[in-house]
Amino acid sequence: FQSLRRLVQFATVGTASAWRRRRPYLLVGMATVATSGAALALSIKRENWPELPLPAVVKSAPVCSAASIGRPQHWMTDPVSETGWLCDPSNSAEPRVGMERLCMDLQGRLCRAMEELDGEARFIVDKWARPSGGGGISCVLTDGVVFERAGVNISVVHGSLTQQAVRQMNSRPDRHKLPEGKELPFCAIGISSVIHPRNPFVPTMHFNFRYFEIDDGKGGVSWWYGGGADLTPTFLDKDDATHFHRTLKAACDNHDKSLYPKYKAWCDNYFVIEHRGERRGVGGIFFDDVDSPNQPAAFAFVSSCADAIEAAYLPIVRRNMRRGYSYADRQWQLLRRGRYVEFNLVYDRGTKFGLFTKDARIESILMSLPPLARWEYCHDPDSDPVKAQLMRVLREPVDWA
Repeated sequence: FQSLRRLVQFATVGTASAWRRRRPYLLVGMATVATSGAALALSIKRENWPELPLPAVVKSAPVCSAASIGRPQHWMTDPVSETGWLCDPSNSAEPRVGMERLCMDLQGRLCRAMEELDGEARFIVDKWARPSGGGGISCVLTDGVVFERAGVNISVVHGSLTQQAVRQMNSRPDRHKLPEGKELPFCAIGISSVIHPRNPFVPTMHFNFRYFEIDDGKGGVSWWYGGGADLTPTFLDKDDATHFHRTLKAACDNHDKSLYPKYKAWCDNYFVIEHRGERRGVGGIFFDDVDSPNQPAAFAFVSSCADAIEAAYLPIVRRNMRRGYSYADRQWQLLRRGRYVEFNLVYDRGTKFGLFTKDARIESILMSLPPLARWEYCHDPDSDPVKAQLMRVLREPVDWA
């Protein structure tokens, strides 16, 4: 209305020659006011429009046809493999297609959910190519309000493996023995993530899911799935640990009630910092060499675990991200991050496999490390009752579910 009043003043004040000079500007002004008036009328009437029902949220990606080359909108970027190939319904039974779509879907959902939670920081999307075959998509958020560093990486690589890499590839290092000097043809598709929050009361979370295919040298292909998720708190919150474990247990129980106890114990025994005599965190699930009862069933199990990640972790972030903390709390968080670094660089098979693979993407492999960590000479956490509570469950795992 102020714009309309000024427009009338502009049109009526002055001589005829002045009016003629102003005519082009008046036409633009009249169009602007007309557009604003129409928008105002629509916004007023919109209040009386009936609310249409919204479609239910669907976890899986929308189906796209081979003719529709465009990627699903929730993906962070184009996939490593050709988009039309991934979206062609005739390829849906192909294990590599299913696994790469799972990785793209989970990366897109989780990154967008974390950006919304953080409110300020955004993921850098770094799509890279591997000279020896394949490539990956690294999504990294740094220095956010809620997340100090978060990375969600996809790799779709193929080529050949050295004996050193084969030893780190799965839990059975003798499964694929190579003659001296020989290399093993392979394909690996996976997603891995490590999230380091800023607030010491929000735990760190890690997950990864992977699929391997190996040329067995006899004209056949050997395949298996692996993965898992685990929680690493700075301060023990029993409700958080219970929620995380029960969510993962429900995902396992959908397929076989014997899976969670087995994979929970495997996680407790894998994430051990042996030289410290303690676990990295309060665990979760860990599995490898999953190749039974058949490929569709194995993939369905991995899909259930992947779909559980957001429900297992994001409620914990929301519950704790605004809690106040002290300088001493922050220092204890940095010390626990130091333990995280020790495990990843000394014991983690995934890190070693990446480092021993030809043309390794070092930046993506070491993305799991926190931006800041701390070591203190002869630190004694057991002298503090709060810290001692955490140390007890790191030394003696608890049945949280």
